[in-house]
Amino acid sequence: MGFEKDKASSSSHVLQIPREDTPLLSKNHQHLSSPSKTFANVFIAIVGAGVLGLPYTFKRTGWVMGALMLFTVAFLTYHCMMLLVYSRRKIESHLKISQISSFGDLGFAVCGPFGRFAVDAMIVLSQAGFCISYMIFIANTLAYCFNYSKTNPNPKIFGFPPKAVYIWSCFPFQLGLNSIPTLTLLAPLSIFADVVELGAMGVVMVKDVMIYVKSSHVLEAFGGFSVFFYGLGVAVYAFEGVGMVLPLEAETKDKAKFGKILGFSMALISLMYGAFGVLGYFAFGEDTKDIITTNLGQGLLSSLVQIGLCINLFFTFPLMMNPVYEVVERRFCEGRYCVWIRWIMVLAVTFVALFVPNFADFLSLVGSSVCIILGFVLPALFHLIVFKDELRWHSLACDGAIIVVAAFFSVYGTYSSLLEIFVGAKE
Repeated sequence: MGFEKDKASSSSHVLQIPREDTPLLSKNHQHLSSPSKTFANVFIAIVGAGVLGLPYTFKRTGWVMGALMLFTVAFLTYHCMMLLVYSRRKIESHLKISQISSFGDLGFAVCGPFGRFAVDAMIVLSQAGFCISYMIFIANTLAYCFNYSKTNPNPKIFGFPPKAVYIWSCFPFQLGLNSIPTLTLLAPLSIFADVVELGAMGVVMVKDVMIYVKSSHVLEAFGGFSVFFYGLGVAVYAFEGVGMVLPLEAETKDKAKFGKILGFSMALISLMYGAFGVLGYFAFGEDTKDIITTNLGQGLLSSLVQIGLCINLFFTFPLMMNPVYEVVERRFCEGRYCVWIRWIMVLAVTFVALFVPNFADFLSLVGSSVCIILGFVLPALFHLIVFKDELRWHSLACDGAIIVVAAFFSVYGTYSSLLEIFVGAKE
């Protein structure tokens, strides 16, 4: 392991070079988080736009299969998050110094430069994937609100598809927002984003109940094995937040209670996700769309909800891209701020968003590919390496099973999701 080979150099290396979490959480041990603040931080770190694709996913997988998959992924995500916490505590007790602040630091301590590179690569791909999904959501939602009608199902703006026009309209503004070198000015937007999202979820769930009471749909409980990997990818995406668990645990005042707080948070979020997905599918049945808010129609309330969510994701974009910039600037600019790299990354994200037709399909792709590796394979692998001389056979088997099964699911799930995207693009 890296910490055994070169303690001094790994310590100085980790401390001197900026890390992917540097701008997100300052390391101030004098202001540690209470249990309630820790719960709020976990909630903010996990709840995101992925929840909006759950009703459509439940339509594809069946509501019973979708709910079971969601709760299983929630439990495994919690388990793997705690594996990272245990691994960090073990290494720090071995080194007799507190120096591991992030997932990338842990990767370096366990596997040296290769471990940090593996984590960095997954961080870049996952965070960029989240931002691509934001652009798809914003463009498709605005097109539905302002251009779509039953008499004109394929509208054009100056001869171009509305989605392309809205994506390119966002581009210059995102260049400006992503040029801000620090998150200090953008930090309040994170709270605003979560308030808007929770409010929108509440409105959607109330509308779902009202519609379900007045209508009846033939509902499918199990969708079959062919859609299993699709649902798995979306569920993993919805719970992605593993990159923040080590900074959050480090900021917790009573670290002995962190596991219970994290477990309670994950249980509450999974129940909320399950209710949102089930109610959305129950309300609209086979008519459930990939972005559930578009099922609400084009009235004033639904339009306000959808535009609010677009504003939310528009300002969340630079927050989610910042870990990407930290990794890329550390590797190519020695940690210095570089506006050209940031602009190139925004341009790359914009181009990819243009060619992905379906919001939920892309959630499945990101979840199946990088999020499974980041959330399951790497935590279990690091835990196995750190505790290899202490684990009993059943713990060794558990870590090994997570690594092998998750890797298989990632490969096959990625193939399945790409197939869905390409088939959808042809149609």
